[in-house]
Amino acid sequence: MSLEEQEPLLSRSVSPTDSNKTLLSGDESNTTVGEGTTRSIEDDVLPETPTVGRTITWPSAYILVISRVIGSGIFATPGVIVKGVGSVGLSLLLWVIGAIIAACGLAVGLEYGCMLPRSGGEKVYLEFTYRKPRFLASTMVATQAVLLGFTASNCIVFAQYTLYAFDIEATDFLRKSLAVGLLTAITIVHGCFRTTGIRIQNFLGWIKVALVVFMIFAGLFAVAFRSQGEDGGKSHFPTRSDLWKDTDWSWGIISSSLFKVFYSFAGLNNVNNVLNEVRNPVRTLKSVSITALVTACIVYLLINVAYFTVVPLEEVKNSGELIAALFFERCFGPRVGKTFLPLAVALSGAGNVMARLNQEVARQGFLPFSKLLASSRPFNAPLGGLIVHYIPSLLVIALPPSSEVYSFILEVEGYPGQVFALATSAGLLWLRYKRPDLKRPFKAWSVAVILRVILSLALLAAPFFPPKDGQKKGGIWYATYAFVGISVIIFGLLYWYVWIRLIPGWKGYRLEEETSILDDGTTVSTLVHVTT
Repeated sequence: MSLEEQEPLLSRSVSPTDSNKTLLSGDESNTTVGEGTTRSIEDDVLPETPTVGRTITWPSAYILVISRVIGSGIFATPGVIVKGVGSVGLSLLLWVIGAIIAACGLAVGLEYGCMLPRSGGEKVYLEFTYRKPRFLASTMVATQAVLLGFTASNCIVFAQYTLYAFDIEATDFLRKSLAVGLLTAITIVHGCFRTTGIRIQNFLGWIKVALVVFMIFAGLFAVAFRSQGEDGGKSHFPTRSDLWKDTDWSWGIISSSLFKVFYSFAGLNNVNNVLNEVRNPVRTLKSVSITALVTACIVYLLINVAYFTVVPLEEVKNSGELIAALFFERCFGPRVGKTFLPLAVALSGAGNVMARLNQEVARQGFLPFSKLLASSRPFNAPLGGLIVHYIPSLLVIALPPSSEVYSFILEVEGYPGQVFALATSAGLLWLRYKRPDLKRPFKAWSVAVILRVILSLALLAAPFFPPKDGQKKGGIWYATYAFVGISVIIFGLLYWYVWIRLIPGWKGYRLEEETSILDDGTTVSTLVHVTT
């Protein structure tokens, strides 16, 4: 390590060559990095402002997080989870455990985000932590972002609830057509009309939060004050003796259910992905993320209790992804409850955030046509990154049978995610030992980080503990999602080896990064061949 690198990175004096950079000072970081910016890994500890400026305020950042967190998960997964684990007691316990694990993961993301205040999230953190083998961390994140960075699950829920609301038979063709239509519309709006997209997203985000609060009070009202249908307002929440009845304690089943819970908490680190655009990024990141976590924990637990109170357990188990629709119908009858409120659920799914990570991946040269994909032209919006996001989402909607794809998507997304969770958590502990000079405005509890490491290892091993029947719904082998996830990781490793090691060694060159600035002011890195 050079003498300069041995100095505390965020306490150095600014040299003449760094005259266009402003270092982070406390929580006040409305700072910019001008034309002197490089894409050096060490510069990740410096704040950076994109060409569009710091336009995300605290309320927008909160909606950015909470509208990603409260997505289709709470409206679709509780019925699937309780069917898998067998009992209401274990189902509720998994939501509590999932919240604890999410809090541990959030703490890791907060320490990284405050220490490395750049857009890109996990990509920036893994690059900074794991520098050897060279380009491996970047390649693995790029592979994950392209192959598994889809939002198909929200599109599928939108289609199912829309068809249910209009009492239209949910054929495979109609579900896929509606889902693809929504995906296309969202991509066009966010990629071509950036300001309009943010406004629509904020509006739908508040609707989503209001809908969840409304559902909690609706469940309480339906049981306490209304007498409707043959149940006469009776509570269906299991008694103490029935709370754990038919519980399946298989670790494989529990782990696959936990992946569905994790999906409902996914997005707590969403601000990390766009930190360049956030005003006062460090202060905003800490307060917004923690506030969103508390909000999600409270509403998720209350919503689950409302579901089990209003809808009979057998109907919950057979509801698939339509548990919220059954809840509304029982509370408000076949007209309002079956039409208007399921449409609100469909709109809330449509309001989920499109990821910007792919633009950051392209920005550093790890995708084909990187300059084109990284540019904010012609609409001053991340259209290129959204197109990369669009393609795998389209494929995962169109190819598998839509009746089975939702749960499978959540598990396939969740399994490789544990590999990255393990890498970031273990890497954070390593950085504390190796780089004590780094400024850490937020420091996670070591117990939380170690717990996250242990749980990641346990969840990675879980699919190889077979359930009683060795099968899942639809006859899919219980460990299929794990092998698909492992295949994605292996593909990333092979891609890196062929691209970085095999072909350059065969043709006699090495890859180096060359920094350039596009016409719109975006700084990108191009990987160029250097003859050895």
